[in-house]
Amino acid sequence: MLLKDFSPTYGLKEFVKCYRIVHFKFDKNALPPSKPYTPRPENCLAFYPYDMERVEYADENRKTKSNVPVALIGQHVSVTNRFVGTDFLVIQIIFQPGALYRLTGIPLFELNNQYLEADCVFAKDIQFVNEQFHYAKTYSEMVIIANQFVTRLVKKIAKDSHPLDAVCQLMLRQDAVISLDLLARKSCLSIKQFERNFKDRVGVSPKLFSRLIRFDNAFRTKNANPDLDWLSVAIDCHYYDYQHLVRDYKDFTGFSPRAFHQLGSPEEALGMKEHFYVEETLHLKNPIN
Repeated sequence: MLLKDFSPTYGLKEFVKCYRIVHFKFDKNALPPSKPYTPRPENCLAFYPYDMERVEYADENRKTKSNVPVALIGQHVSVTNRFVGTDFLVIQIIFQPGALYRLTGIPLFELNNQYLEADCVFAKDIQFVNEQFHYAKTYSEMVIIANQFVTRLVKKIAKDSHPLDAVCQLMLRQDAVISLDLLARKSCLSIKQFERNFKDRVGVSPKLFSRLIRFDNAFRTKNANPDLDWLSVAIDCHYYDYQHLVRDYKDFTGFSPRAFHQLGSPEEALGMKEHFYVEETLHLKNPIN
């Protein structure tokens, strides 16, 4: 079992925040619990070399997605329910803000709340990369395969970098809420230009992206510190008060904080929690099976 983030090679950190590998094995005679997957401030590619997952949206008008071997997942702003198989392995390439726009040239607001077959956007050989993951013997080998794949993508880059990209990464790292005026100035843009370019390169408005960052921090803080009371979680994550935290939980998940964290998940069934993970380098040599 594994739930861990790995660092890309130094030359790819401009494009990749981390590689996240999740590998769960369940009793074949038992149905794994579903995963209420929170919206998080990211766009990613997800490879499923073993069992795939089924994705259901709370919106009844949205079609269920299933049996997608490689998924391009845009910026989501609401929770999805994920149903995994008994031998579930996913390798996520989580892009830095603005990186997917640079690699594809697609305005990212077009990918919001989308779970697409990746070969609709990337070359068909992306399925060969998934096969490489399938036959990899160690998790470290998977990271090497991911690095090689992204290196090939970068050679065909569609858009140049912009100061806004660095500002977006600063928003992810900064332990505080930064004013829109300051962010625009750091991007060398007017407020209107900043907001328009932000949606192209990230997918959502700066304000909504900031809310997603703060919500994701609260979600992971509570998971990492289950005995921490909710008011302390709110204050630690720069909410004005507990009620503002409740509003974000209800907007993004449809549940109050307490109710959402009682839903359970596959990792919890295995005695694990999704919280803040330290990015590791290629030191994990243990075999997969």
